[in-house]
Amino acid sequence: MDLSNCSLSAPCAGFQAASTAAVIDLTENPLQESIPNTTFRGFTRLQSISLPLPLECPGGSMAWDTVTMQAAGQAGAGSPRLSDTAAGGPQPSPTSNPDSCLALPACLCPESSLCAPDGPGLFQCLCAGSSHGYKCLREGAFPMLLFYGTLGAVTTSLALLAWGTQRRKAKSS
Repeated sequence: MDLSNCSLSAPCAGFQAASTAAVIDLTENPLQESIPNTTFRGFTRLQSISLPLPLECPGGSMAWDTVTMQAAGQAGAGSPRLSDTAAGGPQPSPTSNPDSCLALPACLCPESSLCAPDGPGLFQCLCAGSSHGYKCLREGAFPMLLFYGTLGAVTTSLALLAWGTQRRKAKSS
């Protein structure tokens, strides 16, 4: 998605609609000094982004495979990555490859959920198996019959009550 030289001072309100973009070019725009990381929430297919030089790559430089600084702009090339530490796996040692994403925040998901990427440097917890609800703490399927049955019964009762009370007023006028 080429948004270069569009005189953008900040990403527009409809920017989230482009969450399926793989390449974004925002160079030559007078963007603010920092774009919040949440601007790119949901951009799970983003592979490359080009930004004006004063801006840092979303999620930080360590969230990208490669970061290239050019006269025209800074580019975070390659896919944003989900490190072993963020996925709850083993932590790499400080002497390991510098591309090991040590700067990424740990993904703190409950036991019954999985950590999944949600954009550069962002993660989301998805319920695993038959878990659902707040923090994936409930087991089994959602009780749809009980929920919708109760909702329907209460709605019908209130509608009949309103109809009965308003009908009497309508007949007297």
